[in-house]
Amino acid sequence: MLLLAGKVASAQTMTAKYTADWERAKAYTKEYLDAMPEDGYALKPTPEIRSFAAQMDHLGDANYAFISAASGKAKPGESLEKRADQSKAAVTKGVMDSYDFVLAALKGMTDADLGKDVKVFGMDMKAGTAFEKAFEHQTHHRGQTTPYIRMKGATPPKEKLF
Repeated sequence: MLLLAGKVASAQTMTAKYTADWERAKAYTKEYLDAMPEDGYALKPTPEIRSFAAQMDHLGDANYAFISAASGKAKPGESLEKRADQSKAAVTKGVMDSYDFVLAALKGMTDADLGKDVKVFGMDMKAGTAFEKAFEHQTHHRGQTTPYIRMKGATPPKEKLF
């Protein structure tokens, strides 16, 4: 409990906390997508790793996969990584749509829903844990793209913790 102006206020709900974190992550990812020049979307620093576009599309596909399993909501559309259009506009739209999917799922859930048992990639976990693992995953792949942006002579966004 928090004491605000002499009144007791309840702590923030987990769904509200997750929603705020995911909204911040969406804005941060958008800054990454915007920072990369159009001609950098096809950049692969080495042949065996994903291009910038594929990294971001993978991030979006995983957002859909984790959250679909956690919420029971069906993932819309086809795989982002498998579509032919890897332009800046197409990748940005696809990835931002994946964050909207996460946020819509969260806004339709309660804290009790986060405690429900779900199966994600064949593993049993709580729905809230699936949201946390999805958050960790998108953070990881967004961070991997920092050197890509630098290789194109652009400046990656500053850290966005709050």
